Amino acid sequence: QVRLLESGGGLVQRGDSLRLSCVASGRGIRTYAMGWFRQAPGKEREFVATISAAGGATSYADSVKGRFTISRDNPKPTVYLQLTSLQPEETEVYYCAADSLYRGSSSSESFADWGQGTQVTDSS
Repeated sequence: QVRLLESGGGLVQRGDSLRLSCVASGRGIRTYAMGWFRQAPGKEREFVATISAAGGATSYADSVKGRFTISRDNPKPTVYLQLTSLQPEETEVYYCAADSLYRGSSSSESFADWGQGTQVTDSS
């Protein structure tokens, strides 16, 4: 069974940076593709980024390209999302997700396992 635990959320202001972490556990987890999504109240969950098992392939939502970076440290195993130049509308709950196969997909339906989320809040 895959378990995902996110951390790193907090209070931010416009232009701030933040690094989110997702500690993953479960059999074969190092062979899984990983993704980050986000969701604001009353809105659908939105794709942010995904990374292949070895970390050699990544895909990003157009809205975050050049500002957010997904990476992973398989020995730990932990997946990171570095957020920079944050905008107020990006203060949402960020979720980590796992998929047994890297598809470069932006669809939440491709990911079978999810964490509980970590909240990024606008402090202004």
